[in-house]
Amino acid sequence: MQTLTTHSPLVHSRALGHILLIEIDNPPINAGSAGVREGLLRAIEQLRADASLHAAVLMGAGTAFMAGSDLKEFGQPLAEPQLPQVIAAIEACEKPVVAALHGAALGGGLELALGCDARVAVANTQLGLPEVTLGMIPGAGGTQRLPRLVGMPRAIEMVGTGERITARQAQAIGLVDAVVESVDDLLQTAIERASHLGGKRRVREMAVPTVDPQVLQATKTAVLKAGKGRPQVQAAIDATCMAMTEPVEQALLREREVFQQLRIAPDAFALRHQFFAEREAVRLPSALRAPLRQLQTVVVIGAGTMGVGIAIALLQAGLQVLLLEQDQSALARGSERLAEYYRDRLARQKISPAQAAEQQACLQTSLDWQVLAQADLVIEAVYEDLAVKQAVFQKIDAHARAGAILASNTSYLDVDAIAGVTKRPEDVLGLHFFSPAHVMRLLEVVRGEHTAADVLATAMALGKRLGKVPVLTGNAFGFIGNRIYNAYRQQCEFLLEEGAWPEEVDAAMTGMGMAMGPFAVADLSGLDIAWRMRQAQAAQRDPRQRYVPILDWLCESGRMGQKTGAGYYQYSAGKKTAGSDAQVRALIERASAQRGLVRAPIAAEQIVQRVLVAMVHEAACLLEEGVAHRASDIDVVLVQGYGFPRWLGGPVFWAQQQEPARLQQWMDDLVRNQGFGAQRASAQAVVHLLQTDVAASA
Repeated sequence: MQTLTTHSPLVHSRALGHILLIEIDNPPINAGSAGVREGLLRAIEQLRADASLHAAVLMGAGTAFMAGSDLKEFGQPLAEPQLPQVIAAIEACEKPVVAALHGAALGGGLELALGCDARVAVANTQLGLPEVTLGMIPGAGGTQRLPRLVGMPRAIEMVGTGERITARQAQAIGLVDAVVESVDDLLQTAIERASHLGGKRRVREMAVPTVDPQVLQATKTAVLKAGKGRPQVQAAIDATCMAMTEPVEQALLREREVFQQLRIAPDAFALRHQFFAEREAVRLPSALRAPLRQLQTVVVIGAGTMGVGIAIALLQAGLQVLLLEQDQSALARGSERLAEYYRDRLARQKISPAQAAEQQACLQTSLDWQVLAQADLVIEAVYEDLAVKQAVFQKIDAHARAGAILASNTSYLDVDAIAGVTKRPEDVLGLHFFSPAHVMRLLEVVRGEHTAADVLATAMALGKRLGKVPVLTGNAFGFIGNRIYNAYRQQCEFLLEEGAWPEEVDAAMTGMGMAMGPFAVADLSGLDIAWRMRQAQAAQRDPRQRYVPILDWLCESGRMGQKTGAGYYQYSAGKKTAGSDAQVRALIERASAQRGLVRAPIAAEQIVQRVLVAMVHEAACLLEEGVAHRASDIDVVLVQGYGFPRWLGGPVFWAQQQEPARLQQWMDDLVRNQGFGAQRASAQAVVHLLQTDVAASA
């Protein structure tokens, strides 16, 4: 006989014979909100009080068990009951509870499962404790229960990096007791497990497996390095290690205390902002939402580094890929790059032989433009030159079938000028992948003047299918990312003219959290790339505009960056000198004198402030011009594509932490310093940028 009792709108329970089924029902991801926690407590009380019930199965309705706590609660005082109280009630109840996991058991969801007496999961379930990626540590026993099941080194890796693993991987390390192939088998398997447990199996009462001290230290060092030494990573390691040294009750209390401190620290607010911004970025404006076009076969034109990276990303997403080149030698080089990629993945056991074979079987190569007729999507990835791309698109237009989507992987060129050489500009858009294309998560989806809504919708859906964060951008020079990076680079060059040296600017920016400084990046990518772009734009540049010629002079003297052994820095055997040399300093001093500037030292704090203000001002201009759809999209682009430190949230988030009147004054100073032709973003645009709160509206 089945009885149904609804304890809460978010948690339902029903008796299946002697087993109580408790279901979390808080769509879309069953986040562990206050209502869920309250409902779970009531369900556990029912289990305890009803003598006819012998055990319980805890599972999630819909698509997940529980994919984490409700992040919107974390910036304010947490409502009672809190998750540790729920888990304590499960452990205190003398009747066993089995967690039946599917979809995702992340963060508080996994901590809840760890509080149960056994765990059964569908094979593809994702499990993990990703709190460090949000500026926190697990706060409901994750650091104490996990090492008792999987051992200390593996627990430190999972807690300290936020790693997600599948249920099969979890079973192999002892985190999951049984794995089933489908959701259809999950409930029955969990009921059988609950019926035969015979008593409690509290994880907190288990001993922590012994560990080799050298292995432990090596794991801690590697995890801290991977986490860039951020406070939450060190705290996660320390809390997990308490499982070896502290009584469990004391360790649980200390874990919770650290969690409460970190969840309201600056890193956590910034990381939550970025978390919500990424999820908001994939949503198109309502006017652009449309049914998707068919998308299964993609032709990639160009077998260079970018084309091969795009092809790999498509293959990994299960798409059929045709790699098209204009000559056999280029095609052979591209094919070898692809083969080498899969050989490397296999050697490092990042992919199974079956997966590699399946993906490679979806790839064809060709020199025949007739293959374009098979494509649902064509992605051009040739040399970044407008005339070259226009010639390619004329060929695409002649061979591609009606209704195919035609995309240019351009970094900054005019998508409308490319679309204009075709008879179907409504099918054309930009897809700006970032290098390496199969690794970098950002994808700028560039809307041309005539791009159809269903083309944009299909492109955004493709980005999600590829595991990327697609961001819609208008068609303007450099789109969002390169437009802001250009403002960043320009401001850094102004700083050179005014008194800073390249190594001082680079040190200030890496000190802020950038992976590399702007001048080290320029040397790595090659100064000639920017030099050619400047030469192409020279005719349109008003001679009265402030222009820093240092990079031009470096290139004219043969200093093209790392590939020539010298750029802003000198390089020997791949290593750069500690600072700029006499030749570079002489060129910089020459530029200062030519500008009539008296050089003066510039503090690192001032360098960072000026660079950030330049980024924020350009962001306000992009919003005002309609190039960026949302202010938070700009933060996503800078973090995902340009190495802006995630724990600072992005330049827009940084701006929102500043006093508004002071920020407006800094922008006035910025525009005045730039001189002739500089356009000031309107005060209203800046106010709009500062008022955006994506976390609050999520």
